[in-house]
Amino acid sequence: MGITINDVINIDYEFARKNIEKFIKNEIENSGKKGYVVGLSGGVDSATAYYLAAEAIGIENVIALIMPDVNVTPKEDINDAKDLVKRLGGQMHIIDISPIVEVYRSTLPIYQESDEVPLGNVRARIRMTILYYYANKMSRLVLGTGDRSESFIGYFTKYGDGGVDILPIGSLLKSQVRRLAQKLGVPDNVALKPSSPRLWSGQMAEKELGISYDQIDLIIYSVIDKGYSIKEASELTGVSIDVYEKVFKMNRDSEHKRILPKSIEVDKVIKYLS
Repeated sequence: MGITINDVINIDYEFARKNIEKFIKNEIENSGKKGYVVGLSGGVDSATAYYLAAEAIGIENVIALIMPDVNVTPKEDINDAKDLVKRLGGQMHIIDISPIVEVYRSTLPIYQESDEVPLGNVRARIRMTILYYYANKMSRLVLGTGDRSESFIGYFTKYGDGGVDILPIGSLLKSQVRRLAQKLGVPDNVALKPSSPRLWSGQMAEKELGISYDQIDLIIYSVIDKGYSIKEASELTGVSIDVYEKVFKMNRDSEHKRILPKSIEVDKVIKYLS
């Protein structure tokens, strides 16, 4: 008997929804803050986190920031994000970050036109900075939108979209997020939209990764959740051992993104003389 993506998505979504919303509500109550601010991209992850927060604490307590760089962000993403807010009757602020990006481009002495990835990460970190400006000013927490699949392989920007206060959907694989989104009422054009961080023109997640999210999810599910060896899991899922090894290499190489900055133990540095 093999393992398919149907096994991965076969979870109790009402159970997941109930406990995520409880988590979102408890974190606000424990923090003493007034609500959340969330970056809404028009993609499935941010839409799902936004809908869950709206149900958990009320849409009036969730502010959506739509932060395109109009030079690289597709108009359909901006329109989809705006539509999500309008559907829930929420508050939104639309901030074009392209002038801020241009300041970086014109100020950094080592900048080159070919710096697609470094500049893309600057975009993610600009958005994080804006989110925390709103959070600080309005006494809110930053609602993260990362899922388990992307966290596992390190497919996020350190101190960018990784810079948040909580990760409500951080325990859900991408395929599970898509199903939960549909159950929450997120429109299919968003719930099923191909994923992309949109950090530069034409960026598409699966093309950049060279692996589909279904494959990533099958790998995590079969080895991490079910405990099969890579060889056994490969035979059960039909995903090649090479792809398994690629995903686990991504996980190892991105470990620094998921832990606090390292330091030396105190007793290896401090030696009191008296």
